[in-house]
Amino acid sequence: MVVRRLPVMEIIPAIDLLDGACVRLHQGDYDQVTRFSDDPVAQARSWQEQGASRLHLVDLDGAKRGEPVNDAAVRAITSALDIPVQLGGGVRSLERAADLLACGLDRVILGTVAIEQPALVTDLAKRYPGRIVVGIDAKDGRVATRGWIEQSDVLATDLAQQFSDAGIAAIITTDIATDGTLAGPNLDALRAMAQASTVPVIASGGIGCMADLLSLLPLEPLGVSGVIVGRALYDGRVDLAESIQALAESRLQDVTNCSADLA
Repeated sequence: MVVRRLPVMEIIPAIDLLDGACVRLHQGDYDQVTRFSDDPVAQARSWQEQGASRLHLVDLDGAKRGEPVNDAAVRAITSALDIPVQLGGGVRSLERAADLLACGLDRVILGTVAIEQPALVTDLAKRYPGRIVVGIDAKDGRVATRGWIEQSDVLATDLAQQFSDAGIAAIITTDIATDGTLAGPNLDALRAMAQASTVPVIASGGIGCMADLLSLLPLEPLGVSGVIVGRALYDGRVDLAESIQALAESRLQDVTNCSADLA
């Protein structure tokens, strides 16, 4: 008898904030910016109306400079939505994390400090159970920090293992080489991250079509619980409502297969 786990993959739309606008970068390059909307609140509402169960925000100004620039937009978005919202970018102190969580965010994502101040991540995870996420952004398997401007010698899989028992809610892993390219996710790197982590892993980077989303489903039993989608949604290559339906149909197929196995 074969019993298959049902996929619970969550599709999470991304809004990247730069000077208060909704943008996307190509492979994390601040010199390759595409501006999609000057009204991130309206965009956030649109994703919620299309069925999003969670929203992912990135403060690109905060990630690059470590200074809060988009807090007004963050507060406006969290006030306008009913779904949980998470944010990463420039969260490098206990005080900053506390301020953001007080803005109505469900989760904050720690990236640079995961390497520079790992004890801070553990401390925050204890103070705010279920609300701290570690963001591991990697290129060629090694972690990049400070808005992807600096490259470290730390292996992404080693960092994932380090925080597996820290009490964090999840790990978001971004493959910089595929981010914003629409060329498909780096499945090998994602598999390695999922195998290295004992907490849920959220994929990010490279999604360009429905097939890319479906290609992630075999990794769900390893712990890949969600996928962040940005440019493909804005370009219209992926329809959010249709994608959610497609995953629901995949779950139904899993139920059918499981029933047949039991019979």
